[in-house]
Amino acid sequence: MTELAMEAVRLSEVQLNASPINPDWILDGKPVARTAEWTRTLDGTTTFNVWDCTAGRFNWYFHVDEIVHIMDGSVTVSAEDSPPRTLVAGDAALFHAGTWSEWHVSDYVRKHAILRSGLPAPVLRALGFARNIRGALRKVSGRGKSAPSPRGL
Repeated sequence: MTELAMEAVRLSEVQLNASPINPDWILDGKPVARTAEWTRTLDGTTTFNVWDCTAGRFNWYFHVDEIVHIMDGSVTVSAEDSPPRTLVAGDAALFHAGTWSEWHVSDYVRKHAILRSGLPAPVLRALGFARNIRGALRKVSGRGKSAPSPRGL
């Protein structure tokens, strides 16, 4: 995998693939869902996806933390401990790992989703150590840049 300083995409142009909703989760209608991952972090803990869905009502289980940003259309979501909330284009929401919610798509919805899974503590420590070594090597080789101090300090 090539390490790029930046990746960019036009979210409206990401080509989506069929991603059927678990039939046991569908409460009403015949929603058709599609998705595509457009990139992921180097450590593999976070993926960036586009997802869309046609009309229907269904339950959804979040295996990992997911931040959604509604790009087009709308969806009304509710959870056991939250009243229904309609999300429209421009809205964002965080769904915590291990939770269920009910989604009601009246017509169509398209979202950008950022999914983040946690890593076990030993792996996080190893990654931190590797980053420190890499940063030190870059600094020694003259390729590293010093980050500016926050607020000019």
